[in-house]
Amino acid sequence: MYQFLANNRQELIERCRAKVALREKRGASLAQLENGIPLFLDQLTRTLRAEEDGQVAISLQISGPSGGDVLALSEIGVSAAAHGRVLLGLGFTVDQVVHDYGDLCQAITDLAVERDAPFSIDEYRTLNRCLDNAIADAVAEFARQRDIDMAIENTAAETQRLGFLVHELRNHLLAAMMAFRALETGTLAVGGSTGGVVKRALASMKALVDQSIATVRTASGEPMIDTFSVATFIADAKISALLYAASTQCSLHVVEVDPLLSISGNRMLLAAALTNLLQNAFKYTHPHTMVTLSAKEQGDRVLISVQDHCGGLPPGAAEAMFKPFTQVSSDRSGLGLGLSIALKSVEADGGTLSVQDLPGAGCIFSIDLPRAPLH
Repeated sequence: MYQFLANNRQELIERCRAKVALREKRGASLAQLENGIPLFLDQLTRTLRAEEDGQVAISLQISGPSGGDVLALSEIGVSAAAHGRVLLGLGFTVDQVVHDYGDLCQAITDLAVERDAPFSIDEYRTLNRCLDNAIADAVAEFARQRDIDMAIENTAAETQRLGFLVHELRNHLLAAMMAFRALETGTLAVGGSTGGVVKRALASMKALVDQSIATVRTASGEPMIDTFSVATFIADAKISALLYAASTQCSLHVVEVDPLLSISGNRMLLAAALTNLLQNAFKYTHPHTMVTLSAKEQGDRVLISVQDHCGGLPPGAAEAMFKPFTQVSSDRSGLGLGLSIALKSVEADGGTLSVQDLPGAGCIFSIDLPRAPLH
């Protein structure tokens, strides 16, 4: 068999590639697949030659013993593991890992029949042992690397959520503490602008805590979906938005909303998303300009928009600003997580969050959600 494999090496590789092309649309370079079938075929050939020469120890060093002992390091095991790791990185499934080696077994069998090249039972046993070990190591590495990747993704997501919560709570707490210290002097009125800072900071902290509670409840399986009036939703957002407007010397214009308009979703998370858009609008809009909050029907959808007068977005900002830890302005007072969290909250309820750049004027952030019948 080893002579047959050596003489027909390229033909077997081409047949395997043809089978992969029929099954998968995904492309991979020769360098990316160097630990796959071509290398395995060479190792199989060397294993058979060693057994033919009675060099059992060398044969086992190349291919490993039968039974798939994971502690027995072999050339085939190492390269197959690397192959499984590469396929995962290319986006293939574990089925593809198994099929790769199954393709070679089928190609060898078909070509042997076509060329009338009989093999001994011992040679078939060696072929099966090598295939079993390769598949076992490739699949095991594929699963191990997938678990590592998933753990990294989960850790990154948790870090983002925790980073947003801690950073924003700290900022609002510091603002409230400084304003309260000023009020303690007794020279400032609680109902004045300094008292308003305390009030806004407390309101923001409450919103952050409410959002965190909603996230925990959602993760624990507690249903948080209800149907509610868009007009009431906008009216609630207006209350906190007026506080932001007062602190930034800007004005707020809220367009009248159809009282029959309604949406379904996690109201607390959607409110936090809208609050974030309003905070950003007042944070970046030019002094003495207007921020507009509106909601309207568009077919079977509801479009909630926040328009500011920030002067427009920098080049490429619209594509990047929804990514975690991205800040597109010179203001670095936050972590750049608010928009990415808002995006996830909106998408969780079947909606989209987008931005329209108005060069030289400002931008419009829009939450697009399915319309729901109001019960």
